[in-house]
Amino acid sequence: RVRIPLPVSNILWEHCIRLANRTLVEGYANVKKCSNEGRALMQLDFQQFLMKLEKLTDIRPIPDKEFVETYIKAYYLTENDMESWIKEHREYSTKQLTNLVNICLGTYINKKARQKLLAAIDDIDRPKR
Repeated sequence: RVRIPLPVSNILWEHCIRLANRTLVEGYANVKKCSNEGRALMQLDFQQFLMKLEKLTDIRPIPDKEFVETYIKAYYLTENDMESWIKEHREYSTKQLTNLVNICLGTYINKKARQKLLAAIDDIDRPKR
């Protein structure tokens, strides 16, 4: 057995937690349909995940916690708020942003409004290309 020094252990935990949180957001971005109950379950599942993490490790704050929480909360935004949210949150991929528009607002907005939001995402992505 090899003992891992605490600073090294903390770095490993931090990377594992960050990867797990990024994977959660990517999983939420792959959702094909989402009801209000489903959104509430996303929040509940993440809170359970955080509670278990806090028992396993002393790392505080939890890396990328806000990244996941912000994405889940975006599912509750209105059409008007979504456009500004998209412009403010460039940390999410084009796929993740597009899913928010198509899944969470898809059934509540008309085609023209959806196209406007998708164009805003495309405008953000354009400088990257």
